[in-house]
Amino acid sequence: MTHGYTTGTGMNPEPAGTYGTPYTVPQQRTTEPAPEPAPAPAPRKPGRDRYLDLLRSIALVRVVVYHLFGWAWLTVLFPSMGVMFALAGSLMARSLKRPAFGVIRSRVRRLLPPLWVFSAVVLAMMFANGWNPSEDPDHGGTWGLIELFNYIVPIGAPPYPWHIGSKSGLLEDTWAVQAAGVLWYLRAYLWFVLASPLLLWLFRKAPWPTLLAPLGLTAIVGTGLVTIPGETGNAVSDFAVYGGCWVLGFAHHDGLLKQIPRYVSVSCASLIMAFGLWWASNHLGPDGWDLNDIPLAQATWSFGFVVILLQYSPSWQELPGRLAKWDKLVTLSNNRAVTIYLWHNLLIMATVPIIDLAYELPFMQSERAVAALDGAYTIWMFALVWPLIGLMVLAVGWVEDIAAKRKPRLWPNGTRTDRPRTSTGSHRG
Repeated sequence: MTHGYTTGTGMNPEPAGTYGTPYTVPQQRTTEPAPEPAPAPAPRKPGRDRYLDLLRSIALVRVVVYHLFGWAWLTVLFPSMGVMFALAGSLMARSLKRPAFGVIRSRVRRLLPPLWVFSAVVLAMMFANGWNPSEDPDHGGTWGLIELFNYIVPIGAPPYPWHIGSKSGLLEDTWAVQAAGVLWYLRAYLWFVLASPLLLWLFRKAPWPTLLAPLGLTAIVGTGLVTIPGETGNAVSDFAVYGGCWVLGFAHHDGLLKQIPRYVSVSCASLIMAFGLWWASNHLGPDGWDLNDIPLAQATWSFGFVVILLQYSPSWQELPGRLAKWDKLVTLSNNRAVTIYLWHNLLIMATVPIIDLAYELPFMQSERAVAALDGAYTIWMFALVWPLIGLMVLAVGWVEDIAAKRKPRLWPNGTRTDRPRTSTGSHRG
């Protein structure tokens, strides 16, 4: 989850006299002084690409809605993770104009402190409920303790109990799975960051093989042709499935997509997406059309979808028209993307005990009132999770500013009073 993109294309005008007025016709002299050339416009300061910011905000909202309602078709409507990886890849390519070690260190620094706050809360809740990783049968002894390191640096899969507490508790007994399960994204993001200097070098040497190689790797490890057991297999599969989107971010930054006629790129992307849907239709998982369960379909559909989004990228410096009214929310969600992503699943579950209190109200004691609340339960969860996310942004979101070496801000939605006095760069570099 990343911010602050800038894009632009330079044009080299033809030298005067080459294709202009022929010099074979003598020009009449005049005594009037030649007009002074108009002053060149001041160069625009690099700023945020609001189109990409808008895409990131949509992706975050879609993730929350998907985890709340569980609608499989949302993975087809808008493949959020592929979009988020592509945006991060574009920003990474821009940042790698600087020395690679410093860029990687900056990315890791901005990622880890928000993770540490989240991990401290989740682990405290697990331990308070009696979980002992050294005695967990799914992790086993000393190795379970070693795996706790992934809550500090997400290079692998963190351990967590599949069932903890009781079904009659405040949270359902699978809350740890839901809370810690989102950390796969941080693991994949970290590995992409570490691999980016090499990937970007390969892309600029051989763009098309590098761009398409992840799809080929997905066809090998994501279809069962080659099986890698355990979390290592999951990590390799994630890297393959979303690697094409990450490299598409490179292509977007370097202008490769703009060099291809739009009708060609959109046609090819549509064919790739059509293949993804065809593959999914023949490999439906337990949740039907949920592409998260079908790696090759996820990879190809996300790849084609991202190509089209980036091909039409208008590079807005401001949100146009009716979209302008969402400017503050787009800015806030981009400045707090890591916080929103990390905490949203836990906050979705936290809505349940809050809504359950409504059953105790005096006017809720009739069967009709209970049936009405039961029928609208998920709608109430949807309505309640957003203020809870807002409270979490206020409570711990400022850690993202500390991690980025910025002045802490409680509600960074772009208002004048919230802007730092001196610019220190956009979020995530």
